[in-house]
Amino acid sequence: MRQPQQVRRDHLPDRVRIWEVGPRDGLQNEQALVPTEVKAEFIGRLVAAGHTTVEATSFVHPRWVPQLADAAELLRLLGDSATAMPVLVPNERGLDRALELGMRHIAVFASATETFAQRNLNRSLDDQFAMFEPTVRRALGEGLDVRGYLSMCFGDPWEGEVPIGQVVEAGRRLLDLGCWQLSLGDTIGVGTPGHVTELVAAFGAAGVPVDRLAVHFHDTYGQALANAYAALECGVTTFDASAGGLGGCPYAESATGNLATEDLVWMLDGLGIGTGVDLERLVETSVWMARQLGRPSPSRVVQALGAQSDA
Repeated sequence: MRQPQQVRRDHLPDRVRIWEVGPRDGLQNEQALVPTEVKAEFIGRLVAAGHTTVEATSFVHPRWVPQLADAAELLRLLGDSATAMPVLVPNERGLDRALELGMRHIAVFASATETFAQRNLNRSLDDQFAMFEPTVRRALGEGLDVRGYLSMCFGDPWEGEVPIGQVVEAGRRLLDLGCWQLSLGDTIGVGTPGHVTELVAAFGAAGVPVDRLAVHFHDTYGQALANAYAALECGVTTFDASAGGLGGCPYAESATGNLATEDLVWMLDGLGIGTGVDLERLVETSVWMARQLGRPSPSRVVQALGAQSDA
């Protein structure tokens, strides 16, 4: 069986957007440097599989994430199509590099907790927003749009439980800076469906409509797909996912792989919800990428369909 039987549920969205983070968030934690040409082919294959949003790379300092030191080289190799792909920028210097290459979509990365803000950005929880303000203001002035990532929304390895009100306050501060969308990150994968429902509802109660929210789940405790379904039932229509389940967070050791795009697409296909993504071509891409990395994909759908292809 190569695809699920479709059973629609009328209260769910007809279509969702998958924000593919494999080339950036998926590869950033790889110890062995992946050749730039391989990254470019990975992105090309993802686009050919139907992805309309592929986050290509990050302009973080190479000392912090050596895997992404080739950001400018990669974008040049991708050619004109690269300017439509979102990239992560940590500060104004990162924005300068993005502007030099003609990028039109950027993202900034903040923390919902004090400890992670200090460890990831070397800033306090409050000071991180002061750091982002000129970056976001300049980007908007240059006609770029800015997405906001918020990490540690469901738990922090140093602080433990994170109050929902604290997450909402931090998220609203990113939106108030001018971010058009807020991606809520379960950075260490400890969230559960009820927690997802409560957090989305709390943002709604604080005046943030659900169409301003995206979700970004990690599968550390096997909850990513269940959490995605809970978000779907809340009306969320943008889901971050990583082809093959690649990725983690280089600053949080307990963060394992991202929600696998294939697992998400299988579920959405079964619900009759459109994504525009060709599942078979996506599986082929992740099987190919797994060979480049020298290990099998953790995605259950890739394992199942890839095994059928090899049979």
